[in-house]
Amino acid sequence: MGKPRPSGDDRTVVAGIDGTTHSPAIVELAAAEATRRSARLLIVHAWPGHYRGRFRLPGPHPGPAEGGRVLALAAQHAATGRPGLTVQTRLCAGDPADALIDCSRNAEMLVIGHRDGKFGRPDWGTTARLLARACPGPLLVHRGQVPERGPVVLGVSGRPAEAAVGYAFAQAALTGAHLVVVHARQPSPDRWARHPFPVRADGDGAEQVPEPLAAALVEWSGRFPRVTVERLVIPDVDVPYTLARASRRARLLVAGTGGRGRLGDLIGVPAGRPERRPGLCPVLLVPADRPVRLPDAVRPAEARLTR
Repeated sequence: MGKPRPSGDDRTVVAGIDGTTHSPAIVELAAAEATRRSARLLIVHAWPGHYRGRFRLPGPHPGPAEGGRVLALAAQHAATGRPGLTVQTRLCAGDPADALIDCSRNAEMLVIGHRDGKFGRPDWGTTARLLARACPGPLLVHRGQVPERGPVVLGVSGRPAEAAVGYAFAQAALTGAHLVVVHARQPSPDRWARHPFPVRADGDGAEQVPEPLAAALVEWSGRFPRVTVERLVIPDVDVPYTLARASRRARLLVAGTGGRGRLGDLIGVPAGRPERRPGLCPVLLVPADRPVRLPDAVRPAEARLTR
């Protein structure tokens, strides 16, 4: 893969930071994604922020200079070890969610943390919840860890969102992971009386996967023949538990937003006992109406012609 290069807004990964102790981890995740995509990195901070940890200036009353220092240190952190990465910064005033939506309208991806401040809590903060519903493009949410191993897990319910399917295949190809597609459906009582446990939808169980989703998987498997795909069908009531397990065992969890399914709404809701420590894999939320724009590093020849 060639060195990252500056380009238009559609070749940009945006990172939103607030000055808290987890800002370096968000920057690291965003810089890695920008490097994989040969894109520039734009780091955005909305002043005033929270300002805790090593990005903080001394003094009890932070001013606008604090925001500038946060961005300068974040840019230095992103560029360390990545000499070809183009890093830019932007200090905005006002509501963080509005600023990030404005800065990422044509970006390939927006990267944020799941909390406004207290990063150890499992539930999502105000900004993350707003962006999960209103972000115009793919939203990558850092939730405490970025595993180097494990599968990419795609959650699908209701009408399958092709954008989410395409991005899940691309992420699996970029990271060399295999893809697990989990389909949640409302079953008939007699069917789940016979199959009370998740059904592996390969071979004899393939009829459990709806035709539109099966067709989308066939199409994207043809574009990414090296990505190994495993399909599972689960009852709708098992979605929270399944997402909780995937969040601890996968390297990335992908779901679509804006459709009839409720996976996107459930991503930020912890199942069972709350976690005392952060440690969940990142989540990639993809709008249902988002055009599938694959990174150059994994874009097949036919995709280059149709972009």
